[in-house]
Amino acid sequence: MNSLVILCNGQFPTEPYPLYLLDSAEGVVCCDGALVKWLAHKPSARPLAVVGDMDSLPADLQEAYAGVLAPESEQEHNDLTKAMRWVLREHPEVSEIVILGATGLREDHSIGNLGLLMEYPRLLPLGERKVCIVSDFGTAFAVTGSCDLHLGEGRRFSFFSPDNSLRVSSVGLQWPLDEVVFDAWWKGTLNRTTAPVVSLHFSHPAPALVMVD
Repeated sequence: MNSLVILCNGQFPTEPYPLYLLDSAEGVVCCDGALVKWLAHKPSARPLAVVGDMDSLPADLQEAYAGVLAPESEQEHNDLTKAMRWVLREHPEVSEIVILGATGLREDHSIGNLGLLMEYPRLLPLGERKVCIVSDFGTAFAVTGSCDLHLGEGRRFSFFSPDNSLRVSSVGLQWPLDEVVFDAWWKGTLNRTTAPVVSLHFSHPAPALVMVD
């Protein structure tokens, strides 16, 4: 299996691109009650696994899908992180993980999941795997150092990092990041790409998040 989708219990996608990713996935792992939303979209759906503490999965579905339940009762990590760990453990061959339904409905869940995405390269054995969060409104992915991003021209672009000692020089953005001090979330947001490739040069390795429309 080259790629799979983790479906979270946030805002279920309605736009063509994220729905295409879901409907064409080689495999889908549901976070707890996200199975309910997937079944409403595709009644014949069969996930690889349903991961979480099962607090939002109705008892009848727990019984019907007992063979693919992967319950984890510990509360130190959220269901997305539990699903990520399950994927990396059970499908170490996977090269791409697309996360859907990770945002929307609750701002705290959205912020938490986007923050986790930025930290996963440090917290989990991702290796060279591609991991991103896709919603009806855009795509988010982590970067940890200098890179060239083939994004296309004219896309909305935002950059976040919790490391206020990080300095980034950029090429291909309407407003260069060269003088930005990342001591507040808004500092690198609401930008736009002006070239097919955006080049970022980090002063040192650091967790960071890129969001594009």
